[in-house]
Amino acid sequence: GTASVVVGHPLDTIKTRLQAGQGYGNTLNCVLTVYRNESVAGFFKGMSFPLASIAVYSSVVFGVFSNTQRFLSQLRHGDPSHTPALTDVALASIVSGFVSVGIGTPVELVKIRLQMQMQPYIEANIKLKPTVPEFPVYRGPIHCFRTVLQKEGIPGVYRGAGAMLLRDIPGYCFYFIPYTLFCGRITPDGCISPNPSSIWLAGGVAGAISWVIATPMDVVKSRLQADGVYLSKYKGTLDCILQSYQNEGLKVFFRGITVNAVRGFPTSSAMFLGYELSLKAMKRDQTETNP
Repeated sequence: GTASVVVGHPLDTIKTRLQAGQGYGNTLNCVLTVYRNESVAGFFKGMSFPLASIAVYSSVVFGVFSNTQRFLSQLRHGDPSHTPALTDVALASIVSGFVSVGIGTPVELVKIRLQMQMQPYIEANIKLKPTVPEFPVYRGPIHCFRTVLQKEGIPGVYRGAGAMLLRDIPGYCFYFIPYTLFCGRITPDGCISPNPSSIWLAGGVAGAISWVIATPMDVVKSRLQADGVYLSKYKGTLDCILQSYQNEGLKVFFRGITVNAVRGFPTSSAMFLGYELSLKAMKRDQTETNP
C-alpha cells in the first residue's frame, strides 16, 4: 500500500488538478504549471495523510475481499480454500467497495483539499477571472481534518461519499475480477500460485482497467471534495453531475482518464505484488513454525 502511494501520488495530484482545477489546457500544461509554480514538492502535496492511513485502508479492503471469498466458498462448497467462482469474486469486490468508502472518504477529502487549496477559484460565475489565493487554508492534514470537522461536522468529513460509492463498487469489480482472470491465464501450468512477473502484469492491467471505468465518478467525487475549500457550489452528487454537464458537456467526466490509466498500472502492480509476496512470506513462516 505504501509503495502504491509513493509511486502514484504525483500523477494523482495531476489527475485531481485536471478534474477539479481551473485553467489547465491538457495534462502536459498541468504538469508544467505545477512544476513552475510549486516545484517538485507540488506533486507530493497531500501525500502524508494517505501514506499514514494506507496500511489500514489496504488491510481492510484486501482483508474483506479475501475473507468474503473464503466465506462464500465455505457456504457453497464446505471448504474455505476452494477456488472461488467468478460470481463470488464479483460479490466480494462489491462488499470491498462498500467497506472502502467508510475508511477512504475522509482520507480522500483531506488529500484533495490539500492538493487543491492553492488553486485558482472562481468567486461568482464561470465568466469571471479566477482568483488565486495568497495563503494556504490548511497547515497540514491534521489541521485540514480538524477544520472540516469543526465547520461541517461528520457530513463534511464524508462529503463525496455517495460519488465514491458509485466509483468504488464498479471500480473494485473491474479491479479484482480482471486480476483473478489474468493471473489464472498467465500463470504457467503446474504452478500452485502465480509468479511475481505474473502478479505484476495482472495487477497493472487490472489497475488500468479499473481506473478507466471509475474515472467519470472519480471526476464527480474530486469536484465534490474540492468544493468547499473556499466556496460551496454543489448541493450533492446529482447536482454536481448536472452542473458539470451543463457547464462543460459530457467530456468533463473523462478528464484525467489518461493519467488515471497510466497511474493505475504501476500503483496496482505495486499493491498486488506487495500483497501476494507478503502473504507468501507469512504462510512460509507459518509452515515452518506449525508443520
